[in-house]
Parts: sequence; C-alpha cells; structure tokens
Amino acid sequence: MTLAGVEALNVFGGTAYCDVAELATHRELDPKRFENLLMAQKSVVLPYEDPVTFAVNAAKPIVDALSPAERDRIEMLVTCTESGIDFGKSLSTYVHHYLGLNRNCRLFEVKNACYAGTAGFQTAINFVAAQSSPGAKALVIATDISRFMAVDVAEAQEAEWAYAEPSSGSGAVAMLIGENPVIFTPDRGAHGYYGYEVMDTCRPTPDSEMGDADLSLLSYLDCCEQAFGEYAKRVPQTNFRDTFDYLAFHTPFGGMVKGAHRTMMRRVARAKRDEIDADFERRVAPGLTYCRRVGNIMGGTVYLALAGTIDAADYRVPVRVGVFSYGSGCCSEFFSGVVNPGSREALGRMAIGTGLDQRYRLSMAEYDQILANSGQVRFGTRDAVLDVQAIVPRAVEVATAKGSLVLTRITAYHREYGFLNETLPAQGSRNP
Repeated sequence: MTLAGVEALNVFGGTAYCDVAELATHRELDPKRFENLLMAQKSVVLPYEDPVTFAVNAAKPIVDALSPAERDRIEMLVTCTESGIDFGKSLSTYVHHYLGLNRNCRLFEVKNACYAGTAGFQTAINFVAAQSSPGAKALVIATDISRFMAVDVAEAQEAEWAYAEPSSGSGAVAMLIGENPVIFTPDRGAHGYYGYEVMDTCRPTPDSEMGDADLSLLSYLDCCEQAFGEYAKRVPQTNFRDTFDYLAFHTPFGGMVKGAHRTMMRRVARAKRDEIDADFERRVAPGLTYCRRVGNIMGGTVYLALAGTIDAADYRVPVRVGVFSYGSGCCSEFFSGVVNPGSREALGRMAIGTGLDQRYRLSMAEYDQILANSGQVRFGTRDAVLDVQAIVPRAVEVATAKGSLVLTRITAYHREYGFLNETLPAQGSRNP
C-alpha cells in the first residue's frame, strides 16, 4: 500500500501583527468576554498583501528546499480560500507562476469556508494514494485574509462582531503531499464527515463578513460530536479519551475549542471537570500555540493547530493526533493521523515560531490607519499602484529581510507582484 501524507509544512503568519489585549482595550471591549478568546496576537494584512502573497510566502521555503527533479513532480496545486480575488480565475495560477512550478500541473481552487483546507488536503491525499501518476506530489495551500473597516468605538461596543476582530487573522499554511510523509501520516480510511445547510457565518459580498455567533458555536459543537460519531463507526473500538494522544481543532478562537473539548469529554467520554481541565492542557493546548499568535485564518486554521501540536507537544515515540475540521455553512470532518519525533525535526526546519517573532508589531494608530485605508485594494479593483515602501516602513523592512512577495500594482484587473529582495517591477507583468 502506498503511503500518502504530509512531506513538508510551512506557515506564513504575515508581516505585521497587533497585540489583541491592547486592541481590546482600544476598542473598550468587555474584559471578561475578551479573556474567553484565549488570544495573544493577531496577524494583520497590509495593503500590499493578499491571498496570493500569503500563499507564495508560505510555500516558497518548501519549494526552494526541493531538487529540480522533485519540484517538477508537483503535478497538482490546490489553493483553498474564501478570499478569492476573481469570480472565475483561480489564484492558484498566480501562485504557480511565482513559485516557478512545472506547467504540467493541475491548477484549481476550493471554496468551502473554513473546511476548504481539508477539502484540498483530502483531494491531494487521494491523488497521491491512487497512484494515477506514481511518484507525483501535490501542493495544497490554504490562504485567507480578513480586512476590517474602521468604525467608532461606540458602534463597536454594540456589535457582536466586535469580538471577532481580535481573533480574525490572516495567513497561509502550505503542505507538500507525497509518498514520504515525514510530517504527518493520515490513518487510511479513518475519517468521519458531517454537514448540512445553516446560515451561521457568510461573506455576502467579497469584502464583508457577517454571522450569528451563537448559531455558529452550536453548529460547531453539533458537527464535532456528529463527525466524531461517524469516525467511531468506521474505526471500531475508538475512544475519544484514549485513542488520540493529541487533538488539533479548527480554532476560530481558543475559548471555542475549549468549549468543544469540554462538551465532547462530558458527552462522549463521561469525564468529570478536573479530568477535563487536565486533559485540555495535555492534549489540546499544544495545538493553540500558533493559533493564539495568528488568529483564525479560515481554511488553514486546523493545520495551524496541527503545526502547533507537532512543535509544542511532548512525545518521544509516534503518537496519534485526532483532527477536527469545521467550515461554516456547513461541512465538517474528524480524521486522524500519526506524527513521530522526526516530524518535529522536519517541521522545525521551517522555523515557524521564529517567523512569527520577526513580524512587526503595529501600534494602535498604525492599525487604525491600515483599517482606514483597507479599501485601497478591494475585490474587483481595476487599476492601482501601491507605494510599498511608504506603507508602514518598519514593516517593509521585515518583509524585505525575508524576501517576501508583495503586490505592486493592478492593471486592467491583472495583479502584478514582486519579491522584495529583487528589483520590483516598475511596469508591466512578470508573466511571460
């Protein structure tokens, strides 16, 4: 049987961030409600960043580490996003170009709210396992951004979505799927999925988000229990308490994960409070390591939690991780896989934590100015030129040191990009 799993994984958590406790104070949010978010930082998208730049900046270290022969075996590129930049053209085409991949490659995009990353992941796993092109690899990139508009504090205090602002991040997770899964090996056939129509959150227009926070929580909890129940039917003798050494949840915010874990331990494992609290710290908290520093990045969030689990958990032998993926609207899946001590070493080469440490911390004045100018590059922008060097210059220094890809201009709807360690194009396109 051919193995299929994650050969490499990387996270791009943006160029800039803000401290969410400072933001909560700035917005005069209720401290008790804010504490339930279990958030520390949130990545903030800058005007010259978009889903394409996030995707390329996440995937480029993975691609650069491959030999030319290995790079040419990437025969599928899937972008997973609810932040698309065109109703027809897939942003995978831009990503494919700026990564310099072989043109003999399937390019497509998946939109399914926060479940999109798992839809792309499972498609890639099945492609490799099916051996329709023996030795081929797939690159899956979940990439999303959140742009909030400036509102006055009095209005924000009355709006439920005000509490979504501190937890909504921007970022991308790139995964190389192949036959040498040194990072994560999914258990073959061990999955349960569950979905139905519900209007818990949505994007009614390309640049706006809305939802019902209470309904979203109830849908998330319902799907977690039902998806796991289906998993247990397919995998005999499964026990929520003992089968999984660690658990990685889709993480809109840490408090929601804590609530879901508590509900599952009570209903499924029949556990008491003290045991539940200890189990959360042991099996779930490692998965919040990066989520607390980046925020909810939609389709990539559950894999951000998986990366945190691999990097922060305590294991010296192979361990099994249970993974719960949820997307509003809704679709969900519970699946599992194995990581081992070599997984941590392999993932460590990407230095995800160091990358987050290197981001520029925005002041509240800088953050508000970014929000005020967030309409500069919107969905459907026909023409624009971005003066990258003038937008938060200290953040540009961070991006330049990393050689990040940035958006430089839009000409007749066509987006043009450049790497900051190269001479940015003055006009025209990089495309041949």
